[in-house]
Amino acid sequence: MASDERPALRKIGEVAEATELSIKTIRHYDEVGLVQPSARSAGGFRLYTQDDVDRLLTIRRMKPLGFSLEEMGEVLEAIDASTADGTSAATRQSAREVLLAFRTRAEEACEGLRVQLDYARELTRRLGDVVL
Repeated sequence: MASDERPALRKIGEVAEATELSIKTIRHYDEVGLVQPSARSAGGFRLYTQDDVDRLLTIRRMKPLGFSLEEMGEVLEAIDASTADGTSAATRQSAREVLLAFRTRAEEACEGLRVQLDYARELTRRLGDVVL
């Protein structure tokens, strides 16, 4: 990117549409410090970069798996630490360990959701059998 180029900034409504999160939810994540907009317009409106959108998508993916806001913050911090320029090897390793632990939890949560989905499909079939 040339030095005079700036990343594309998106308004909160566009971000809400892209992430399938409500504007209220995005504002809440800003208020609790999970994802703060990279800029503000002259009128004070939140403006988001693609990196901000990616952070929101990470959170959206964690929500159905039962992660708390605090845990979401830990994951985002570990992602930042593992990808930031100038991060020490020890910090990268620590971040990697955090991410691996959360990945294991996510896999376990996915398995639990698969079981619930199987139950829901069984119920749907059973109800179909009774009705039809």
